[in-house]
Amino acid sequence: MSKIKTAFFCNKCGYESAKWSGKCPSCGEWNTFTQEVIHKETKGGKAAPWQADDAPTPGKKTVLIQDVNASQQPRFSTGDAEMDRVLGGGIVPGSVVLVAGEPGIGKSTLFLQLGLQMNDVTTLYISGEESQQQIKMRADRLKATPNDFYLLTETNTQTIFSEIKKLKPQLLIVDSIQTLESPYIDSAAGSISQIKECAAELQRFAKETNTPVFLIGHITKDGNIAGPKILEHMVDTVLQFEGDRHYTYRILRTLKNRFGSTAELGIYEMTDLGMRAVSNPSEILISQKEHHLSGSAIAATMEGMRPLLIEVQALVTQSVYGTPQRTVSGFDLRRLQLLLAVLEKRGGFQFGMKDVFLNIAGGLRVEDPSIDLAVVVALLSSYDDTAVPTNVCFAGEVGLNGEVRAVNRVDQRIAEAARLGFDKIFISRFHTKGLGKHADIEVVPVAGVDEVYRALF
Repeated sequence: MSKIKTAFFCNKCGYESAKWSGKCPSCGEWNTFTQEVIHKETKGGKAAPWQADDAPTPGKKTVLIQDVNASQQPRFSTGDAEMDRVLGGGIVPGSVVLVAGEPGIGKSTLFLQLGLQMNDVTTLYISGEESQQQIKMRADRLKATPNDFYLLTETNTQTIFSEIKKLKPQLLIVDSIQTLESPYIDSAAGSISQIKECAAELQRFAKETNTPVFLIGHITKDGNIAGPKILEHMVDTVLQFEGDRHYTYRILRTLKNRFGSTAELGIYEMTDLGMRAVSNPSEILISQKEHHLSGSAIAATMEGMRPLLIEVQALVTQSVYGTPQRTVSGFDLRRLQLLLAVLEKRGGFQFGMKDVFLNIAGGLRVEDPSIDLAVVVALLSSYDDTAVPTNVCFAGEVGLNGEVRAVNRVDQRIAEAARLGFDKIFISRFHTKGLGKHADIEVVPVAGVDEVYRALF
């Protein structure tokens, strides 16, 4: 009998060590090492589980970089415009895509819908969490008419690859990677060693058979992808599916993409018939109001390559408690404190004894610095209790000296504002040199926050 081999793994980052340690040398966390059995029964050239026993071993040889065919890899469309945008133009054959998100956010629904609508592609949906009856009930709710869509409820990778060998699918969806277990690893499903081994087997299958694989993953309570950090390095693309369960909108972000840009995102709306792609999110994110109310401003921001117009809401009230409150939703709290300090120092506005509440309408979380100017205007509007005209929007970053700094892709922001019927947009004065002509909207260049305040209030 072969000797059982064990190792210690960090639960936070997946660092492997031959002995137990109180502090992880990789991430610095304490008391995170656990012992796992990692003995593998197959070593030394045995065929992969998805290959036949008499299959020839693919030849490997060293080549000159000039001899490598650099033609672009062919892609095939998913039938979903938002998904194609996030993936960089479609699915690349042989790619491995990891999708993570909170429980109940809609990951299984989205990719079940994706597999059902690709009628010309043989799809195998592997579920280790739900039964076939549960998946069929969800498919009936989606009201799709699939042709070559197959289900497999199994967690053992050896059984999964034997079924793959019979079916030879063109697309593989695994829900989820944390439920799979390899018979060659003597540890429980979801452990670090099992996730690494199962992901490695699926990666080898994808690369050697040129079959795209989608892996649905869990996240921890901290919001990170569950499992070792090496899982994100092994795959080609990492997508984050996020959103507030109290809102119907979901955002699919790209965290890593070897075949496209990481600046793209897709927006979906959860409906009774599944996930509906939102082609024009700006009209949804701007709330419709009958009366002009103070504390609201429209920001022209960019999410990836897509311009968005979102509403920033602020409420400034006199503090009745000892310490003033600073509460944000969808915005960075430290950035808000910085902007409040700029308004106090450069503008003379007394926010020190006032409670400040800031909200990004629609449940979005925005990190684009061009939203600074709209945040400042919303704060000043609530401070003076004076409404901002509804036909005005803003795009600019605010510096520590109160200056309005330039932002990227300002022409796209202006065009989006004009398309939605806005009459005026405030931008930085440093944009006026290379700016294109926009006849449908008035472009107001400003140098500082004081100019914006005098123009509006």
